[in-house]
Amino acid sequence: MADPKNSGMAELEGRLAGEKFHADFRDRMTYGDYLQLDRILNSQSLVTGTHDEMLFITIHQAKELWMKLMIHELEAAVPLIQKGELRPAFKMFARVKRIFDNLLQSWAILNTMTPSDYMRFRDGLGSSSGFQSYQYRSIEFILGNKNRATMKVHEHRPDIYARLTALLERPSLYDEAIILMSKRGFAIDKACVERDWSQMREPNDSVIAAWRRVYQENEKHWDIYELAESLMDVDDLFQTWRFRHANTVERVIGSKRGTGGTSGAVYLRKQIEIRLFPELWAVRTDL
Repeated sequence: MADPKNSGMAELEGRLAGEKFHADFRDRMTYGDYLQLDRILNSQSLVTGTHDEMLFITIHQAKELWMKLMIHELEAAVPLIQKGELRPAFKMFARVKRIFDNLLQSWAILNTMTPSDYMRFRDGLGSSSGFQSYQYRSIEFILGNKNRATMKVHEHRPDIYARLTALLERPSLYDEAIILMSKRGFAIDKACVERDWSQMREPNDSVIAAWRRVYQENEKHWDIYELAESLMDVDDLFQTWRFRHANTVERVIGSKRGTGGTSGAVYLRKQIEIRLFPELWAVRTDL
């Protein structure tokens, strides 16, 4: 009888027949070297050693990597909007939307963990919490959901605190869109283009009127029209992400307090109500 191991090796060698590939990497960069896989794949340090802790750590580390890429794309879009060069920014928005798709799917994977699974290692988390994710906070600040109080958890890290302060005190991506419309001749109130950027902005009638004009004269303002719909997609996806987060938390811990000290699912439910770009939602009633 043929040895299955040998037949399998022969089949593999047959598939590689005629192929040329590098095999000596003593002086060459490998796939693992380029991606620094030794560092990445050895960064899942289990505190309790329970089976589902690996799932929990991997999901959250992967989310942070996706958020890093999202920040990279959003930060690149800001100067393009400032210059009114919107076409290349739309590709960045398209990528951000696909990143959100991945982030949404991650909740489905995490939902394979039952309450019993989670409680086996929850105490090992101490006071660590996703509430302390400075990358999540960065995304919120870039998009305009600003609150200086949320930065207090980062006071022990001057580098992170300084980065968040810079994002807090500059115009958000949505502010830049409004400033661009003002530059293009739309009648925007001065208070919307010259203000304390660290404050959460309030809906403004002049901005609603400007968006109404964009939608009613979309062929004349096509790039702004596309920008409006890209922003709506992002707001919709961000709200869906927060909804999935709240559902996952409630599914796993019910109404228990979060490890970071918040009210847990109750706090997250409140976040679902946030509209990042309120005038874009409001204008739909007027059209």
